[in-house]
Amino acid sequence: MLLSIKSWLFETPSKDCMASYAKSGDNRYLEQLIALYSNDLYHYLVTQSNTHLAYDVSQQTWLKLIEKRHLYQAQATPKAWLFKLARNTLIDECRRQQRFVEFDENTHLAAQNDKSESDLNSSDLTSRDSHIGSSNISYDAFDAALKQLSFVQREAITLQQEGFSLTDIELITQSSLETIKTRLRYAKQNLKRLLGANNEQA
Repeated sequence: MLLSIKSWLFETPSKDCMASYAKSGDNRYLEQLIALYSNDLYHYLVTQSNTHLAYDVSQQTWLKLIEKRHLYQAQATPKAWLFKLARNTLIDECRRQQRFVEFDENTHLAAQNDKSESDLNSSDLTSRDSHIGSSNISYDAFDAALKQLSFVQREAITLQQEGFSLTDIELITQSSLETIKTRLRYAKQNLKRLLGANNEQA
């Protein structure tokens, strides 16, 4: 079953449409949710898999939202709750297809001058890291480096770039705050290392 919408058929989406949909089940709110989050959701899924699987899982996620809408708690961030559904759906589908998902921290790729955990603070981790997003680095080079990270590191950095807070990432991944910080730290070190190696080869 494919869900499709035409944005001109309904009113401007409101930020509380997840709570409204959870309460009423009115398809108008579902359409608003799709308009608000479908592109971001697909982008997250495609960074974690491939175009075919991302499309399939995104459709499954919307169906799961219909099925599980009553479980949504209004105090949760709507987008984070949706991404949590998508992540669980992706992992279930990978297991069903017997696809390997690397959940280790992949620390062997970390830079040699590794900073200790105590050196990190929230402002370091919630910034968009201008060094990683340098205009000197092509999208293809960044994408290739990103794909070399473990699933959890790639996921953490993608979610942060999507604008999620550390608390949101905790909800989506069901991981502890310290684990998320560690994943982000290694992800950024590994990306800088990989991108640096690509620049040297260019």
